[in-house]
Amino acid sequence: MTKSFFVDTTLCTACRGCQVACKQWHDLPAEKTVNQGSFQNPPDLSYMTYKLVRMTEEVIDNRLHWLFFPDQCRHCIEAPCLETAFDDTAIYRDEATGAIIYTANTAKLDAEEIIGSCPYNIPRQGPDGTLYKCDMCNDRVHNGLKPACVTTCPTGAMNFGDRDEMLALARERLEKVQKKNPKAMLLDPDDVSVIYLTAQDPALYWDFAVAGTSRRSGGITRTAAIRRMMGPFARLMKV
Repeated sequence: MTKSFFVDTTLCTACRGCQVACKQWHDLPAEKTVNQGSFQNPPDLSYMTYKLVRMTEEVIDNRLHWLFFPDQCRHCIEAPCLETAFDDTAIYRDEATGAIIYTANTAKLDAEEIIGSCPYNIPRQGPDGTLYKCDMCNDRVHNGLKPACVTTCPTGAMNFGDRDEMLALARERLEKVQKKNPKAMLLDPDDVSVIYLTAQDPALYWDFAVAGTSRRSGGITRTAAIRRMMGPFARLMKV
């Protein structure tokens, strides 16, 4: 049974405990930033920040709402980055957990194509060319622990477990939240291993909250699309 996250944004208070816990577990440094008129800090994901609580302020029905979105790799069921790379020494799926894992060999890939293939705009390139993102704390999970971000969450917004259990929990919470917020929805639950619940239109939280509809880059490149299409054949030819 593969694993999944369930992220209930209706319970998130933007304490950023998950963000700090991720840095601690992965031994990642803090980033020097400047005030950009937002409590979101740092301003974006990077090779040093695998998880980021995105914060937006929106007026909805004449009331100001703070919308929080703990952004991270979705560990897609059919991962476009993996299909684009078709190099399992660089990007592979851990069949036991479902985690999509990047290795140091991602430095040999076309970073622009890999980043462009991600419908959630997640991978980031380091100075040495290596690509970085959330790894599901796969080492912790294989040792019977939950990801660091889940362990530290004080409100229950972050959840982790067997996929069937997380899907059931997500649907149960959706039913409750929809009674107060009819626009509440689960984001791409059949396609990803990180299932978000939002109370409002997901586009208000982040441009890439859901796949496919808000690509500022205009979609994947033609080369990346061809590589994804040919990936299964290429893998068969390697056998």
